[in-house]
Amino acid sequence: MDDTTATPPGELRIDPSHRDVLDQVLDKWSVSILDQLCERPCRFNVLRRAIPGITQKSLTATLRRLERNGIVERRVVADRPVAVEYRISDLGKTLREPVDVVLAWVTTHRARIERAREQFDDAAETAGSLQA
Repeated sequence: MDDTTATPPGELRIDPSHRDVLDQVLDKWSVSILDQLCERPCRFNVLRRAIPGITQKSLTATLRRLERNGIVERRVVADRPVAVEYRISDLGKTLREPVDVVLAWVTTHRARIERAREQFDDAAETAGSLQA
């Protein structure tokens, strides 16, 4: 199919705008942040402690990106000291179901994925030793 051909009803095609949004809202840190914020609003340090391996820099960048895309809302809390709280937006809540479907798929197929990785790595290692 070329670009001038209409997409049949019910068939989705990935275009650059899809890739851009998917890249910005469904990377590994975004999904972890959304998982936390679906449960409750959180302050920055609560999120940082709840997500193993995330750096302060990655958390800051990901929260800004999610806020820019309307997935997360940022609210300044007028406590002493002043704090910032993040919550999932109404738009962000609509991601819960599709993300849960993908997570269920991973859970169902994790063993097969691991076997495929092992086979690939073994084949690559064998090919590498034959070339040496």
